Formats: sequence, C-alpha cells, structure tokens
Amino acid sequence: MKDETRAVVGGRDPAAQSGAVNPPVYHVSTIVYDGVADYLERDNMREGDTVSYGIHGTPSTYALEQALSDLEAGPGGGHRTRLCNSGLQAQTMPMLCVLSAGDHLLIPDNVYGPVRGFAKGTLRRLGIEVEFYDPLLGGDIRRHFRPNTKLVHTESPGSWTFEVQDIPAIAAAAKEHGALTMMDNTWASPLYFKAFEHGVDISTQAITKYVGGHSDMIMGSVTSTKDAYDRYVQRGWRQLGLCGSPDDCFLAARGLRTLPVRLRQHWTNGLAVAEWLMARPEVAEVIHPAMPHDPGYALWQRDFRGAASLFAFTLQERYSSLPAVCAMLDPMERFAIGSSWGAFESLIVPVFPAKLRTATRWPIEGRAPGQVIRIHVGLEAVADLIADLDEGFARLRAAST
Repeated sequence: MKDETRAVVGGRDPAAQSGAVNPPVYHVSTIVYDGVADYLERDNMREGDTVSYGIHGTPSTYALEQALSDLEAGPGGGHRTRLCNSGLQAQTMPMLCVLSAGDHLLIPDNVYGPVRGFAKGTLRRLGIEVEFYDPLLGGDIRRHFRPNTKLVHTESPGSWTFEVQDIPAIAAAAKEHGALTMMDNTWASPLYFKAFEHGVDISTQAITKYVGGHSDMIMGSVTSTKDAYDRYVQRGWRQLGLCGSPDDCFLAARGLRTLPVRLRQHWTNGLAVAEWLMARPEVAEVIHPAMPHDPGYALWQRDFRGAASLFAFTLQERYSSLPAVCAMLDPMERFAIGSSWGAFESLIVPVFPAKLRTATRWPIEGRAPGQVIRIHVGLEAVADLIADLDEGFARLRAAST
C-alpha cells in the first residue's frame, strides 16, 4: 500500500461506527465496568483494543495512533505510536523514559531551542549528563560516546540552520555502543523520511506542524520499535500521564488525510521561492537541503523522499542590521511573523543561531555571515509571495543606505 493511501485509510473503521467515515470524538475520563472482575482485569487489557481510563487512550486516540504508525512503518519500526500534548513533549518524553541519573545524552548543537532548554535545565537537574555535538559528525559521533551513553538525539534537518545529519551512520554507531537513537522527524514527516529504515529507534514529530496543517491544534507523537516501546516508552508514557485531547485527535486525523497533497505543494512552492531568492543581490546564501548547492544536498538526495517548505536565507552583511530587517519584515502582507510552520499560511522570522550554540560556532565553515531569516512557504500563490518579498527587499535596501 502506498503512503498516499495509508494517509487516507489509516485508523478508519466505518463498519464499527455505523458507517461514519471519520472516527468519532470521545470526550471521556471515567470508564465503568460490568463487574468487579472486569475492573480488576483492566490493566491486563491490551491498549489500543480496550479503553481502561481516558488518559490512557480512547477510540479517538487509538485511531490516530494507528494511522501514524502505519505511515512510520519500516523494518522493525512503527510498532506503536503514542500521543503527547505538544511537539516539545514528544521530544522530552523519550528522554525521560530512557534516561536515569548518571546516564549520558548526546544532542546535536542545532537542536530545537526548547529541547536545549529542557536538557540544560531539567535533565541536568535530574543528574543526567548532557553533551551537545556537531550535527555533521556522522559516524564520527562515536568518539563522543562514554560508557554511560544511553541515548543519541538527532534532528535532521535542524529547524534553524538545516544541517542534514547522516542518520544511518549515527544510528549504526549508537547500536554498536548499545545506545538508542531518537529523531525529531517533523521537517520531513514520515512521508518524506522513513526513520526506521535508517536505523532510528524512536521517531518523534510535532503533529502541530504538517499533520495538523491548519494552525489550530497542538500535539506531538512518539513512534518506536517494539524493543524501545516495551523497554521504555510504554511505561514512561503512562507514568507521565501524557495523552492527546480528543478534539485535537480529530483535527490531526482530518489533517492527515490531505497531508500528501499539501506536502507536495509545500515542497513545490518552497523550492520556487528559494530559487527566486538565489538570484537576489541582497541574499548571501539560501540554506535549503533540497537544492544542489547546499552542503546537505547529497545526504538529502540519498535518504529523503521529498522536501519541506521550511528553510532559511542569509542576508548580505551590509543589509543585516536589525532596523533594516524590521523595515523589511514588519509591513509584509503575505508573510506573517510567527515561530511555527507547516500550516497553510506563510511565515517569516529572523533567527540568531550564534546565540544558542555551544559545541560549534555559527556561521560554520562554508556558511555566509549575516542575518539569518527563516521562512515557511505556505499554500498561497507563489507569485503573490514573491511580490511580497520583492517589496520587502526594496524596503531593506532603503533602510540600509
């Protein structure tokens, strides 16, 4: 079965729902039982088949989890998906499940900022050793392993500077050491990167972004191999009390049905805008893994099945003052200023990678200096988006004289 079909049929069972196309929304906390014997057996029921308490899953959550697992499927993977209340929870939950005091965690230096904050704050407070590494190490990451290294986090491409990691090499090195590999796969989604085919043990994504696709819900998902699920994820997920709200499950499932179509258009629109930006004299560099000039292109071409609409460009230094950038961005009509991405509307923000990195310096070798602008290209007409950017560049030039 092709992924486009999986996205449409996954988690649906009209025959069990009086012919209704979509799984209904279950607003429920308490579950009542026929008798004491059934009540005492509730913890022995296989989750996904029977509801035992609202927070542990309802038919609404099970349907979405099954659909996501189907898309994540790969050799040894896609065993089970569990939902979280945000993308950040989806990143932090596996860390709390796998790691104990005294363990060592490796995190790429281009990691999503709130995950960095969680690692430096909560994890270190719990006695977990946290080390940030160069995301471009590939298999050389093994030189950072310690006897107590239990987990390697990856994010490819990074959500600010878009380095593509050699996930198969990192995962192979981790397996040699007996450590698990987890990956934030939000940028590509399971449609465009098959995490388990590349050796990942735990694949996470912010459902808020492309799966939701409409800027109206917050959710995350964690999908794992059977071994990782049985050893770590299931127990930790229950103990942390994480779940997806029933209404958000409905919205995410609805978004999933059109994900393949939307993602193809995002890819097309994003590349069209990126190619236009390449010709702008105000732009020093376009940072987009799916473009042949990009340092990550070879890995993207080898491992990915498509590209997202989120990328960045760097302004020439003479155009990089903050007042000039504000003059460019503030009056934008088609591009809103906002931190999220993945939905139908286009977004743009200045980002400051040098302020966060500790293991590597920005700009890294080969990257242009100057202000980095992150851009999410939505589903508007490309001509309208380019016209908006063109007017913005005129304001940028005027403010830089």
